[in-house]
Formats: sequence, C-alpha cells, structure tokens
Amino acid sequence: MSEKTLFEYAVIRVVPRVEREEFLNVGVILYCPRLKYLQLIYTLNTDRLQVFCPSLDIGELEEHLRAFEAITLGNSTGGPIARLDIASRFRWLTATRSTILQTSKVHPGFCSDPAAALTRLHATLVL
Repeated sequence: MSEKTLFEYAVIRVVPRVEREEFLNVGVILYCPRLKYLQLIYTLNTDRLQVFCPSLDIGELEEHLRAFEAITLGNSTGGPIARLDIASRFRWLTATRSTILQTSKVHPGFCSDPAAALTRLHATLVL
C-alpha cells in the first residue's frame, strides 16, 4: 500500500455575473507539495454554460482557462506568474478574485496518487 500524502485542491468556477454570485463548476486544481505536483483539469459544457448565461463569451472563457493551465504547468505563455515556484503559482491561482473565473476556498485531502485524486474530484465536483 502506498503512503498517503497531503494535497490541497480548489474548484474552478465560472461566475458570469459576479454581482449575482451564481456559478458553475468547470474544473479542479490540485497541489501536492511533497510530490511537487500541480495540475488542473477542466471541462466546459458549452450548452449548459449558454443556458446559464446566454451572453457568456465562451472563447474568452477558454482563453482564461488556457492561461490558468499555462500558469499551472509553468509554461512560458503563462507570463511572469508561470515562472514562480510551484507553491506560489498554486496560491496565485487560488487567490480570491472577483472575475468571471474564480476558485473555491482551498480544501485539504490525503492521497497516494494525486493524478487519480484530481480525476476523482473532477468527476465528483464538475461532471
């Protein structure tokens, strides 16, 4: 049996009209410091998003999600934030913001396989 290690995760939410505080979960970001693991997974159900907010620009939302992904991966297209260490990138991505793309509060958990935990959380909280 593999040893379990602490991880932290947050749910990625689309908040089309911040003043209404309504949102749809679209992804999960997971950080495991001990294993130096930072990854996110998202799924856009465009039909559901269009019903939720017909004026939502799906293309713009996809750009924001790709930026989140680039920062998560430390990719140069993520700009200066992507050059930060892994912990700082996670904290930046999960910082409180009042934009169309937000994250939930950070939650802890234990796992022996962070990729499997990310997949499980995505299936439970997004799909």
